[in-house]
Amino acid sequence: MSYLLRRFATFLGTLVAASLVVFVVLDILPGDAAQIIMGMEAPPEAVDALRRKLGLDQPAVTRYFEWVGGLLTGDLGYSFTYQVGVEELIGQRLEVTVPLAFLAMGFAVVIAIPLGVYAASHHNRAGDYGMMMFSQVGIAIPSFWLAILLTLFFAVRLGWLPAGGFPGWSAGIGPAVKALLLPAIALGTIQAAILARIMRSAVLDVYREDFVRTARAKGLSQSATLWRHVLRNAMLPVTTILGLELASLLVGTIVVEQVFFLPGIGRLVFQSVSQRDLIVVKDVVLLLSALVILINFLVDLVYLAIDPRLRASRG
Repeated sequence: MSYLLRRFATFLGTLVAASLVVFVVLDILPGDAAQIIMGMEAPPEAVDALRRKLGLDQPAVTRYFEWVGGLLTGDLGYSFTYQVGVEELIGQRLEVTVPLAFLAMGFAVVIAIPLGVYAASHHNRAGDYGMMMFSQVGIAIPSFWLAILLTLFFAVRLGWLPAGGFPGWSAGIGPAVKALLLPAIALGTIQAAILARIMRSAVLDVYREDFVRTARAKGLSQSATLWRHVLRNAMLPVTTILGLELASLLVGTIVVEQVFFLPGIGRLVFQSVSQRDLIVVKDVVLLLSALVILINFLVDLVYLAIDPRLRASRG
């Protein structure tokens, strides 16, 4: 229990530190947010009025606690660009980004784990070299370039999938998922390449353990040893990487959502920065930071649950 309390305290402390960094960068560092929003040619009276409306005439400490208090109560402010509450705006965009991230993660897992296991079980043979070559290419290819190639082949040439846009979940699960398939593959390919290499290394490390040699000495076949003993232990480090990859997918959709014109969080950040809608940028950046911190916290809990050695060491 003390371990969980310490991890939770670390989670809260990191979240507070992230909120301070976001606030300092966007509200305190040199530069007038009201002037940036209105433009350099705006009359001083209009800039002063917007500054008062945004609360920029108040002390920085007051603004910070009012912002945090609004976040805790669900009041994220008002977007001047979209003329809607930021909480409603973020909620609409998460309906695209979260399913996209999970689709990409599912694609990565389905591809990477079998490839990593196959490569490890065929160590220093053709299958192993082929997987390593695939992973090297997958890591080297930029996601936006792969997105363009996928669009040209599957959307333009074959016409199987849409080239961009999102019809909304109200149009049905089928059309919505079809619109997310190509972006998910573009995002998930790099993650699959990384995960396959990690899975291969983890399986090879477990193969060298004494209990694996004991199992083989008792007469277990290689496949039985792999499925009964090796995979369970090899999944421990892979679980940590899965959490980190999911977090990176949630915050790394900006370029791919731009390529496919998806109305997700990444595209919202890009548009808000270009339109100087700083309240949206501030809330979205903190939300993404909180999601990354939360996922890392949950990964720690999952790791504690599946590793009996860690539970024993924590009492």
